[in-house]
Amino acid sequence: MKKHTAGIHHITAIVGHPQENIDFYAGVLGLRLVKQTVNFDDPGTYHLYFGDKGGKPGTIITFFPWPNAYQGRIGDGQVGVTTYVVPEGALPFWVNRLAKYSIPFQKAERFGEQVIQFDDPHGLHIELVARAKGGHNEWSFGEVTPEVAIKGFGGATLFSSHPEETAKVLTEVMGLEKVATEGDYTRFTSSAEIGNTVDLKTVAGQGGQMGVGTVHHIAWRAQDNTDHLEWQEYVMNHGQHVTEVKDRNYFNAIYFREPGEILFEIATDPPGFAHDETPETMGSQLMLPPQYEQHREQLERTLIPIKVRELD
Repeated sequence: MKKHTAGIHHITAIVGHPQENIDFYAGVLGLRLVKQTVNFDDPGTYHLYFGDKGGKPGTIITFFPWPNAYQGRIGDGQVGVTTYVVPEGALPFWVNRLAKYSIPFQKAERFGEQVIQFDDPHGLHIELVARAKGGHNEWSFGEVTPEVAIKGFGGATLFSSHPEETAKVLTEVMGLEKVATEGDYTRFTSSAEIGNTVDLKTVAGQGGQMGVGTVHHIAWRAQDNTDHLEWQEYVMNHGQHVTEVKDRNYFNAIYFREPGEILFEIATDPPGFAHDETPETMGSQLMLPPQYEQHREQLERTLIPIKVRELD
């Protein structure tokens, strides 16, 4: 039986100073900081999660802030562009907001859609697109209200070192549908209302270099733990070298690097981000997994102090 992911679960990137990261994604883009924790493999580094009010799959972008790390290079083997979706009619608000904060941007058109393109403070390429699908994000922050707020991911643009092979993985393994080709891009879609559109650059270019300002991996959705184990076997049976299941506290994860060198993750929708905090208090304090709780005092001395600040 062929499997189909509903769409993107989350995207994880490497950035610089954590306060600059928070000021941009919360203060300017109006996303909610839904979880502040640590990198489970490097607990001296934050792992920050931003999303909609409820932190739903398909809305979450996560960051490893490394203030003193070298600048990366966006290229093949990476997500090149992260696209957010906003309500229909909201793009003029965002044009004005980017101008207010002196963030350079440009307008473009792809597959018949108008997009606004800009970079975050650490060099990540971001786009905004307006679409009707997907419910409004009920989180309000500063001047960003639910009528104009980012709903979640519109999708992502993948840069692959072997685009034809990546296309096969998207359709034959992840179960996405190829729907259109325009210029150097092919579009694939999945069933979810958000996080459901992936554009693949069909011409290989320069290889990427991991560092600040680059995406580390893109994660796809699994319904639950049972579905997740099915995905692990399914990916393995399609010739991909997949990892063991890793408990990430807010979801379980498996990883594989597809032939175009992009790191794919498959993550479970549950348990989500409210199981160790209330929905009202998510993101308000440092949450540690059990194995690091005994080191809380040391970690709190080591980690750079951060806060969510209203910039308007």
